[in-house]
Amino acid sequence: MKIIIQIVLWVVIIFLGYQLYNSINGPIKFNEEKEIRYAKVIDNLKDITAAELAYQEVIGNFTGSYDSLVRFIDTAQFALTARRDTSFADVEKNKAFGLDAQTGGYYSEKSIIDTLGFVPVKDSLFGGTDRYKRMMNIPLEGINEKIELKTGYILKNDVKYSVFRARVSKDAILGDLNRDLLIQEKQTVSVEGVNGKFIQVGSLDDINTSGNWPKKYDFDRK
Repeated sequence: MKIIIQIVLWVVIIFLGYQLYNSINGPIKFNEEKEIRYAKVIDNLKDITAAELAYQEVIGNFTGSYDSLVRFIDTAQFALTARRDTSFADVEKNKAFGLDAQTGGYYSEKSIIDTLGFVPVKDSLFGGTDRYKRMMNIPLEGINEKIELKTGYILKNDVKYSVFRARVSKDAILGDLNRDLLIQEKQTVSVEGVNGKFIQVGSLDDINTSGNWPKKYDFDRK
């Protein structure tokens, strides 16, 4: 009887020890995996943002079509320009006041934009790589979903602005991990965390092209 009790106690001790280990190590492992997955998704969101801003600069608005965005990157070019300021005699004004350039007349100033050449958008933004062709995919093994991309317009001070939003739900990114920790993650409110249920960039309700992730993810992509 004494041996049985000892065996039961050891089983209980081992079980409690395992539970304690999981309660400490579980969140650590969860956060490590979360950081790796978030970084991959954010890389793609940064590429989408760069492509959308280039599209807006050339076309005049954002697009909600990945096909249009990829086609644009494949074919569009940025103009390389240089600005120079020049001045010249204001003939009409000098004539009205009986002045001329030799007697200290009036001058007008003007800025001239010279086009020096063109550079492909693809090379300028993506350094000759083709990763923009995959930027719409959630870059995680076993997930065959695309990053949600929507566009719209908002009216501000009687001016119509084009806006876009790209986002991925935390459920899609972390759905195979500990459910309780995932629920806590979706409730995150912290300057060091990704707040809310989504990782996203842009907004459909405001003029905003920033991401909702902390600065620790803002490093240059190699």
